[in-house]
Amino acid sequence: MANSGAFKTLAATGWPQFRGPNCSGVSESDKPPVEFGPATNLLWKTALPPGLSSPCIWEDRIFLTALETGKLHTLCLRRRDGKMLWRQVAPAEGMEEVNPTSSPASATPATDGKRVYVYFGSYGVLAYDLEGRERWRRSLPMPGLINGSGTSPAIMENLLIINRDQEEGKSSLLALDGNSGRTVWETPRPEARSSYTTPIVWRHDGAQEVVLAGSFRVVGYGLKDGREQWSARGLEAVSVCPTPVIGDGRLYAMSRSFGGANLPSFSKTTAEMDKNEDGKIAGDEARGMLANKPLFTSIDNDKDGFVNEQEWNAATALIAKGEHGIFALRAPGTGDVTESHLAWKQKRGVPVVSSPLFYRSRMHIVQDGGRVTCYEAATGKALYEQERLGADGEYFASPVAADGKVYFASTRGTVSVIEAGDTLKVLARNDLGERIMTTPAIANNKLYVRTATNLWAFGR
Repeated sequence: MANSGAFKTLAATGWPQFRGPNCSGVSESDKPPVEFGPATNLLWKTALPPGLSSPCIWEDRIFLTALETGKLHTLCLRRRDGKMLWRQVAPAEGMEEVNPTSSPASATPATDGKRVYVYFGSYGVLAYDLEGRERWRRSLPMPGLINGSGTSPAIMENLLIINRDQEEGKSSLLALDGNSGRTVWETPRPEARSSYTTPIVWRHDGAQEVVLAGSFRVVGYGLKDGREQWSARGLEAVSVCPTPVIGDGRLYAMSRSFGGANLPSFSKTTAEMDKNEDGKIAGDEARGMLANKPLFTSIDNDKDGFVNEQEWNAATALIAKGEHGIFALRAPGTGDVTESHLAWKQKRGVPVVSSPLFYRSRMHIVQDGGRVTCYEAATGKALYEQERLGADGEYFASPVAADGKVYFASTRGTVSVIEAGDTLKVLARNDLGERIMTTPAIANNKLYVRTATNLWAFGR
C-alpha cells in the first residue's frame, strides 16, 4: 500500500484523524471483535452530547467534538474506561447553518501526539495539548456551504491542512503551521463549490502531494508550497462528499450527488414556489433544497435576492457538467491527467456520502439500503454488485477494516461485519439500538462506535 512512512507509526499508536492513518479506514495490526453489542464484548459505554465527529485516538486519549446548549465543545475521554477527562468550549460567536441531518460539530479532530487540533466551520481552528490546555487558536471566516461544513483537518508533516471549499468563489485549500497556527500557504480554488471531503497525502515518485476532491476534479498540490501539480476530471459539480483513498500505487476518487439527474425546469419550479407570479423566486418563497440559504445565494448570481430563469438555467448547466462514479488514477505527473492516467471508472453502486475503502487489493463501497459493491482494485472488475448486507437504513458512516474483515455502520444502529473476499459473506450483524452517523475507529484490538447519545468501546 502507498500509505507509508509516518503513517505506519501513527497507525501503531492509535487512530489519529478521520478514518485513521491518511483517511484509509484500515488498521492492519488490530483484531477487533466481530460480534458485539449491549451485552456482547462491551468494555464500556459513555454518554456524550450530540455531535457527528468520529473518534480520534492517541494512546490512552480519545478526542471528539460536540454541540451542547448552543456551544461547541472539544471532549477528551480516557480510552481504557471511557471516563471524561476534560472538555473545552470554542469561542464561536455565531453558528453556521447546516443540513438538518448534520451538526456544527461534524469535523473529526486530528492529533500528532503533541497537540489535538479541532476545526469548527462556525469558528476556525483550536489547538490543545493532550491535557486540554489551549496552545493556539485561529479564527477563520465562517464558510458558506449548502449543508454546512463536513470536512475534517488532516496532519501532513508539521502542517494542518484544511479544505475550505464553499460557495461564491471563496474556496481554498489552507495549510497552517502546527506549532503556531500561522498560514504557511493558502491556494485559491475558485471553481470549487461545497465539497465535504478531507485532504489526504499521496507519496509517489519522490513527491509528497496534498490530494483534495471537489467540484468536477480531484487535484494534487505540492505539500510544501500548495501549488497545483495535476488534476483529473470525473466528479460531480457540487456536494462532493466521499474522501479519496490510496492503495497499490493508485488513487481512488468517487462522487454521486445528482447521479446523472438534474434540477427540474424553471417553469415547474416557479409553478411550485412563485406565489406572487412575478416570474422569479424570492428567498421567502423558496422551498425544499432551494430554501437552503447558501444554495439560494450561490444560484442568485447578481445577489438581488431573487432567482430568475437565467440564473436557474446556469445552475442547471453547471450541474450537468458533473460526472458521477468511482475511478482509479495511476500516479500522475503534471497537468490534466484525466485521460493519460485513468486506470478504470465505474458508475454502479456509488454512494452519496460514504467514502470508499481500499483493502487487500479490493475496493468496497456501500449505498443506502445496505447495498455493497466490491471491485477488483487493479482493474475495476466487479466482484459483486449491490448485494444486501441484510441491514438497511442510510449509510453516512464510511467502512473500516481490520484483520481481514470490513465493518459497515447503518443509521439504524446496525454494524455489519463481512469477510474481505471475492464474494459477500456476512459474518455478523450487530444491533446497538441507537442511530449511527459517524465512522467507527479501531485501535489496540478494539472498536469504538459513536451513536446518537453514547460512545461504545468493544473488545475482549
